[in-house]
Amino acid sequence: MIEMTIDGIPVQVEEGSTILDAAQFYGIEIPTLCHHDGLSDYGACRLCVVEIGKGENAKLVSSCTYPAENGLFVRTNSKRVVTSRKILVELLVALCPSSKTVQDLASALEVKKIRFKASHDDCILCGLCVRMCEEQMMAKAIGFVNRGRNRRITTPFDQKTDVCRTCGGCIYICPACELRCQGPNAETDLCNACVNVQPVCLNEEDNKMCFLDTCGWCYGELGRKKKKNEKK
Repeated sequence: MIEMTIDGIPVQVEEGSTILDAAQFYGIEIPTLCHHDGLSDYGACRLCVVEIGKGENAKLVSSCTYPAENGLFVRTNSKRVVTSRKILVELLVALCPSSKTVQDLASALEVKKIRFKASHDDCILCGLCVRMCEEQMMAKAIGFVNRGRNRRITTPFDQKTDVCRTCGGCIYICPACELRCQGPNAETDLCNACVNVQPVCLNEEDNKMCFLDTCGWCYGELGRKKKKNEKK
């Protein structure tokens, strides 16, 4: 067994586990997008980023691909982690504002404005459809071509292939295909209809102090009690 620490909690996990596996086993929530049970880990979206190490040696890694190690010190909700996730979600919303999955992530992570021009693409290059086609459907009918800004998913030589069985698995798993509640012609790029209360503890601490729902209730209650005591 591997012994490590996640958010100050000593944990034990089996060898071969990733940081994400360990966190999920102990009920510690880490947002993901390109990760899906039953498919290989890809690490494309980086939303599952966590901070490992201490002090100047601390660094951000994708928890779905980083292996659990003995003595590893992990923080899943430090200021650095939360800031990184918010920026990533901003980019995802700008890339595909019509996706309900992306909009839900934006609300959950308290993203309230988008500083990038929306491109309204129909793909976020998460690779879920490619892995679904290859690993679950055993077809390999689609794949990535090109690099950088020209990277895209297509069939071999951009032509119809007999390998595709039109099973619909790629559409089923695609986060860009799940349309946001406002429909395809929404007036705003950012929805925020399901936005949560901001984790105000991050204003004073370097980690979220708890995971109450709704987050922030504890500080609101403490604030009211403090003001009441001050009046006395």
